Amino acid sequence: MKQIALSLALTLACTGAAQAACFADYKAKQDNPLRLHYGVAEISGQCARASAQSQLRARLAANGWTLLQVLSVFDAQGLDQRKNSAGQYYLRF
Repeated sequence: MKQIALSLALTLACTGAAQAACFADYKAKQDNPLRLHYGVAEISGQCARASAQSQLRARLAANGWTLLQVLSVFDAQGLDQRKNSAGQYYLRF
């Protein structure tokens, strides 16, 4: 019984770690007139640059923006240092 409980606890812990929050910082633009912004967004699923690119490209396009570049992907520990730089685009998309 103890082995089953321990095994279950380890499985749940690993699942939680695999689903840890993931964020990306990026640059985007709008044309006519040209506008640029730096932002931070939460990413679901795999925490990888390719996943962030596909999610952000769609989210931004739906709001008239074009994704220029995903700079990095990171966990929640990187949020505070980027909050001021992202301004109104912090977790907006």
